[in-house]
Amino acid sequence: MIRQLAKSIREYKRASIATPILVSFEVLMECTIPFIIARLVNEVKGGCDMEEILGYGGILVCMAILSLLFGGLAGSTCATASCGLARNLRKDMFYSIQGYSFENIDKFMTSSLVTRMTTDITNVQNAYMMIIRTAIRSPLMLIFAFVMAFVMGGKMAWIFFFVVPVLAFGLSLVIYKTMPLFRRVFKKYDRLNSSIQENIKAMRVVKSFVREDYEQEKFDRAAEDVCTDFTRAERILALNSPLMQFCIYTVMTFVLSFGSYTIITSRGLDLDVGQLSSLLTYSFMMLNSLMMLSMVFVMITMAGESGKRIAEVLEEKSTLSNPENPVYEVKDGSISFEHVSFKYAKEAKRRVLKNIDLDIRSGETIGIIGGTGSSKSSLIQLISRLYDVTEGAVKVGGVDVRDYDLETLRNQVAVVLQKNILFSGTIRDNLRWGNKEATDEELVQTCKMACADEFISQFPDGYDTYIEQGGANVSGGQKQRLCIARALLKKPKILILDDSTSAVDTRTDARIRKAMKDYIPETTKIIIAQRTASVEDADRIIVMEGGEINAIGTHEELLASNEIYREIYTSQNKEGNQLGE
Repeated sequence: MIRQLAKSIREYKRASIATPILVSFEVLMECTIPFIIARLVNEVKGGCDMEEILGYGGILVCMAILSLLFGGLAGSTCATASCGLARNLRKDMFYSIQGYSFENIDKFMTSSLVTRMTTDITNVQNAYMMIIRTAIRSPLMLIFAFVMAFVMGGKMAWIFFFVVPVLAFGLSLVIYKTMPLFRRVFKKYDRLNSSIQENIKAMRVVKSFVREDYEQEKFDRAAEDVCTDFTRAERILALNSPLMQFCIYTVMTFVLSFGSYTIITSRGLDLDVGQLSSLLTYSFMMLNSLMMLSMVFVMITMAGESGKRIAEVLEEKSTLSNPENPVYEVKDGSISFEHVSFKYAKEAKRRVLKNIDLDIRSGETIGIIGGTGSSKSSLIQLISRLYDVTEGAVKVGGVDVRDYDLETLRNQVAVVLQKNILFSGTIRDNLRWGNKEATDEELVQTCKMACADEFISQFPDGYDTYIEQGGANVSGGQKQRLCIARALLKKPKILILDDSTSAVDTRTDARIRKAMKDYIPETTKIIIAQRTASVEDADRIIVMEGGEINAIGTHEELLASNEIYREIYTSQNKEGNQLGE
């Protein structure tokens, strides 16, 4: 995990190395200052002149300035290194996710990925900041102060051998108790974010069914779980402060009492006022260092769990990759399924597709119809290699899709998915996802074919109309037509419409299909639909049932010979009902 996260430091290595060095000099200055002050107190007590006092004062001022300078520079380099690491981690995670196959994405909840890219990276950033600064500063301060306490206090410094273990044991117990709570809370964060995401995404459904109260209760439960675990952890962590204060006052009481007694009885020979003051200062330094170390350990343990979650994303390798010598040209839009079987996960027992044998000629229009769960969408996802087959082979242009360069293949297979997605930006920007070099004339032409120009022209800003995130400010039918126009701009060799005209009326659906037939006659067109009207003029229609091909034929052939197709047609057409009677 550490090795994986360290790869993201990259250009911030110099700042990461400079910080501990600067911190070391800062600690050296801070630990030397009490020693100089003790010398000054003793000199004043001995009756030194003003020149010596000014000399000591000058040294102290210089050391204070150097300590401030080193501390300021360390803070600057530390901020640069930690923020840079967080930036690179987010970039590396985002790039990694972009390279995932659908199978990889299925392993992570969207809300979990969001939590990992926000909360988890912030935890790692804060921990890294403490590691390169506080985790260096505190042990060095502890060691220097410990040594100087023995130099200045002699036997009195043995008090730290009794107090430090007590404090260390108490802090270790606090850490031991809080860590399981912090580990558990991250999974609850995922559930909380999932509740928020689901609610916002389905806001229209929530309001239409008047389920706001139910959603609020669900959110409250998730938020309460997070709050409960954090409260428990914070209550335990709060014990740090009283424990620290107890140790500080114990040391102060002992040092002041025993120190004063030693000064009086030895008349300053065994211990003088200057040594006593410096010993108190070093006591504060040591105990404060232990306190800071405890916080470092808490943060590092929290970040350790976050780091594991981040490393999972970074180490996840796409199940799809280019072959050693990929093919960079798709000859035509012909498609062949050869004894294809498929399941979404290797450990899954049930196959989604079974023994599919199918040949589609280039330029042919194919309709696919079947009941819900008949695996229509699963079939077409294998063509653009969104998933790999479990058995058999899928060939496009006579070449196994696994032999193609992925980008080349997907550039020639345009898919308008069942769930249409538009991105925030203008209509023009969204359309140019299909072809970033498309001219305005080409945009208008494809929109006319998709029957989208008729509503775009009614917008005050036309093609410069801003689309809200997810296409929230356009209707379902308008969204579908924009997505079809976007796909047509690619001029692909294969065009797949996955139930992507379900929100438009049958007349508009027919106009879109006719325009595609005229505009891209050489493109292979695959239309998945729920209604027979969308596929009845296709060259061939495939009837799917239970992940298998039940029948293939024209509309007339299937109407006469296939019971499933006839039943679907009859249920959708009054004429069919009359014929059946």
